[in-house]
Amino acid sequence: MKYNDVYNKLKVNNQLQLLKWYDSLDPNEKNKLLENIDNIDFSIINSSLVENEREIIEPIKTLTINEIEKEKEDYKKIGLSLLSSGHLACILLAGGMGSRLGFDKPKGMYNIGLTKTLSIFECQFNTIKDIVTECNNKLYVFIMTSPINDKDTRDFFESNNYFGYDKNYVKFFIQDEFPVTDLNGKALLANKYTPLTAPNGNGGWFLSMKNAGFVDFCKDKGIRYFNVYAVDNVLQKIADPVFLGATYKGNFECGAKVVRKVDVDEKVGVICLSNGHPSITEYIDLTDEIRYSKDENGEYLYNFGVILNYIFKIDALERTVYENFQIHKAIKKITYMNENGEILTPLEPNAIKYETFILDMIKMMSSCLPFEVDRNKEFAPIKNLHGTDSVDSARKLLVENGIEL
Repeated sequence: MKYNDVYNKLKVNNQLQLLKWYDSLDPNEKNKLLENIDNIDFSIINSSLVENEREIIEPIKTLTINEIEKEKEDYKKIGLSLLSSGHLACILLAGGMGSRLGFDKPKGMYNIGLTKTLSIFECQFNTIKDIVTECNNKLYVFIMTSPINDKDTRDFFESNNYFGYDKNYVKFFIQDEFPVTDLNGKALLANKYTPLTAPNGNGGWFLSMKNAGFVDFCKDKGIRYFNVYAVDNVLQKIADPVFLGATYKGNFECGAKVVRKVDVDEKVGVICLSNGHPSITEYIDLTDEIRYSKDENGEYLYNFGVILNYIFKIDALERTVYENFQIHKAIKKITYMNENGEILTPLEPNAIKYETFILDMIKMMSSCLPFEVDRNKEFAPIKNLHGTDSVDSARKLLVENGIEL
């Protein structure tokens, strides 16, 4: 990597402060700094969430559990045919750590067992193994890690023999990162030769996967759909043939598993149409008129929230996400190296973190199928150690669903 090329890149982007310590570095550190800077896309710093014109919120038709039941066998037949033909791959978003659980390892490694060891990863792979047996075909599983948990995740799978899954069908890729800046948009340093970066948000999975070469790999394998899901829901039904079949039969560009709200005032985002596009609208953006509106059958029109289990058509993703992906800016307290070479942990928000959201990918689709599932059978998120959405509540639901712990 040539110094002059990096210097010119920084000059154009008004980020020359990243070279402040260059002359004091040893040759290896200099090379690392130049390489790190070369990998940074500074264009995102000048991007922002594009504010829509006045948002017009309308209901979107959800395929309810009762409606699904009537067509279940047909949907399942279609879905199993697609799975047995290898047209779907699973994408596990697993870049997080178990910090909120008091666990300093990747969250997927957390043991939810009581009388035996059962990690979150194993719990989810048991689900995939069941569908692989049913469709009589091996499915690729792509696991998105982060720079801080990639090695531990790979080692964990290796030491556990991939939980009995064919290791040739498990692929890992690291989530891309965006630069972190101060409040004036100046890129910060983590140390003298490492620009400060942070994961690019859960919407970054597709571009990260593309940069790792796996999107082209999937297309070469005849894969046409991605089932994307989160690591922290231990009751996820992954590669669900009924969900896939319904999405395919309706010719939807994406599908979103949703659950009915506990009550109308539950503070969750709801799936709807926003200015004619599929969207998730946050609770605070719903007026009382919208929140309490009902259809002709007395059902609330905005009563379903997503659980981060989506099906996307690959060609729809390729057509949309390379252009105008919205970048969200969040002001955070982030440890950094100041201009005096001191590592500081601030008491007040000091930096901007740039992120993409998977919810924005839904807005990019021309159509989306909200697919209702029973939250007691498919929604056991682990966010906390105790209380709501916790290890405790997830264990209770697992036992209720016949999972031995």
